[in-house]
Amino acid sequence: MKRTILVFSLIFIFCKVSAQNESVEKSVTGVQIGFLGANIYNEARLADAFVLRSQFALYPGFFGGEANPNTSLVLFPEFSLIPKYYYNLKKRGIAGDNTANNSGNYVSIDFKYISNWFSLFNTDNIATANSIGIIPTWGLRRNFSENFNYEFNIGLGYGTYLNNVSGNTSEIIYNLGIKIGYDF
Repeated sequence: MKRTILVFSLIFIFCKVSAQNESVEKSVTGVQIGFLGANIYNEARLADAFVLRSQFALYPGFFGGEANPNTSLVLFPEFSLIPKYYYNLKKRGIAGDNTANNSGNYVSIDFKYISNWFSLFNTDNIATANSIGIIPTWGLRRNFSENFNYEFNIGLGYGTYLNNVSGNTSEIIYNLGIKIGYDF
């Protein structure tokens, strides 16, 4: 009887320890929407705690004032490559917290390209400039239910316009995201 209890105890402990994967998922694809835009993304594993997130996003912008007497809405397409390091997966696994679908805290460097290829406007005669940016970012990602997630990130970096005619070609840019999403 003692031997049976010991065997079942060891099996239970092994199953409990192996139930939480303390590394990032091989691939996570999903969509997210928030106050500051919507995106489609894929996070591909590079190592136990590193992923490369590729993302396509649409972000809103507003124009108005002296240059444009009508207030206008524009949607900017953005393409991003984001290497991420999830630094607390092992700690979350040991504590018994959820690590599925890359649920954890991370630091990243966001490489962004905003294109004027197909900016969507509700008015004509607005020109936008192509721009690139690099933004060191801190964030957290948590899952709820089975495939739903929420993500918060914040960062400050540098951006430059590639074909700006006004003379101001670079600026400090920010990254602020509060989004809810679904993983496929």
